Amino acid sequence: MTVEAKLTEARREFHSTLLGGILTRSASGAPSNADKSSRPSVAIANAILDQLGPAQTAPKLPGQTAGADFETVCATFVRMCFEKLRHLRPGNFSVSKGGWIAQFDQYAHLDDLEAIAKANREIATALGSDYLIKPDIVVARQPETDDVINTPALLVDETTARLTSLRSENQALATLHASISCKWTLRSDRAQNARSEGLNLVRNRKGRLPHVVVITGEPTPTRIASLALGTGDIDCVYHIALYELRNALEDQGREETLELLDTMVEGKRLRDISDLPLDLVI
Repeated sequence: MTVEAKLTEARREFHSTLLGGILTRSASGAPSNADKSSRPSVAIANAILDQLGPAQTAPKLPGQTAGADFETVCATFVRMCFEKLRHLRPGNFSVSKGGWIAQFDQYAHLDDLEAIAKANREIATALGSDYLIKPDIVVARQPETDDVINTPALLVDETTARLTSLRSENQALATLHASISCKWTLRSDRAQNARSEGLNLVRNRKGRLPHVVVITGEPTPTRIASLALGTGDIDCVYHIALYELRNALEDQGREETLELLDTMVEGKRLRDISDLPLDLVI
């Protein structure tokens, strides 16, 4: 009997959960992640859906409901996989939905900035609100006690390493390890806020830059490219079913969009959801 790899199993369970209510097919035959007004979008989404398994026939969920449910499913997937990879990335990590970035060590100074802005309208106008970032999913690492750090030998004491954020003796805040944005589809300008959030995570940090990634279920490569192409703001875009998407494009003879998809993959701008847990332990 062949043993199934844990990440393969997790990927299958991830898809099964999506098929349980988020990824459905309407009575007219349009998948819930497709743009029903776009024939290519519906065709590609249907081909992906056929590979993932039988879909429920159900009305499409309201946008906010689908988005919130998608975040929950993604958070569960990341949490479950990260737990299995502790041997590759030791430490006290947690995966949770949302939360303002000022709760983390690299961005704690933003609390002071907000207090100043609230007290002075002119400063508030000058600063704007771009720094008020609340990621959909966060991966955090708690600081370690000296007992843990000194497990193999006496590595630190009261005379050295007195500023590092990893020591709980120095500070109590968690470090933001990853910021994950979840975009069920990419059919509005709002999807581009992942770029601005990423840029602000880069600009406003004091310390280590967290992973900045996006997960999407968008079936159309041209719309994925609008977010994936370019560098500097996000690490990478992760698709819920990249292998199935590529098969769909191949089977339908969509050579131009297949070339665009391969360009994103070969350029390290697009990966499958199963790549994300391993990338996060880097």
